[in-house]
Amino acid sequence: MKAKTADKIATFVIVTLALLIVAVLAGLLGYILFRGVSHISWDFLTSAPRKIRAGGGIGPQLFNSLFLLVLTLLITVPLGIGAGIYMAEYARPGRITGFIRLIVEVLSSFPSIVVGLFGLLLIVNIFGLGFSLVSGALALTVFNLPLMVRITEQAFRSVPSQQKEAGFALGLSKWKIVTTVLFPVALPAIITGTILSAGRVFGEAAALMFTAGMSSPRLDFGNWNPLSPSSPLNPFRPAETLAVHIWKINSEGLAPDAAEIAAGASAVLVITVLIFNLVARYFGRLIYRKLTASRRMN
Repeated sequence: MKAKTADKIATFVIVTLALLIVAVLAGLLGYILFRGVSHISWDFLTSAPRKIRAGGGIGPQLFNSLFLLVLTLLITVPLGIGAGIYMAEYARPGRITGFIRLIVEVLSSFPSIVVGLFGLLLIVNIFGLGFSLVSGALALTVFNLPLMVRITEQAFRSVPSQQKEAGFALGLSKWKIVTTVLFPVALPAIITGTILSAGRVFGEAAALMFTAGMSSPRLDFGNWNPLSPSSPLNPFRPAETLAVHIWKINSEGLAPDAAEIAAGASAVLVITVLIFNLVARYFGRLIYRKLTASRRMN
């Protein structure tokens, strides 16, 4: 077979597979949105759910999902970036470094139900945090931390060594090189890792059932005291997220419009993830331009 013919065949196969993946994704998103968008309204997004009557909404569950996302990222991102920088720039090859890499790999392969049971035993019961947003955020950190560490490490290692050597030649300290030379270049990959972590927060259900809980107290959105049991900003209250709510409706929903609520909630979940991705990338570009004085980010 001639080289040009083989190249054309390989190109055709690769393009076909790429289009197939895009078609599957578009079909999945289209099906979810087609079934659920017609059920979305302002009342649906802001009202509380109803157990046995029709017309319930997803207001508390949607807020819980967003609040849990913020709490999880506040824990995961600093720890993940710090550990990734350590592994890429400070850790020396040896048994300890190899052991740390093994731990990271093992954590990334844990089933979500196992992490949920571990969180139920350690965080909820032994630590005494109960079913709460904090417990759910700590459990999700177990999922997201290995991803953030690996992506941050790879992002820093992918920076050309000439830039680091130029910093040393100018007399810059190690920390100065990390923060002003390497970090801006690695920022796009770190933002990608953050977005992937956020997607895991929005879609996780099994671990949150055992840590954040499967119900929410009646919330008073006029009460912004984080110590009040009815305050939406209280991180130590039980919180049913949107993904858990969808599972609960499909498995034990008693309302006559349970199927419509599940379809609408699924559409809202997908739209929320898409909006978060777009917003995160937008602000990531702004930060990248400010740190690198670049007009565009590839």
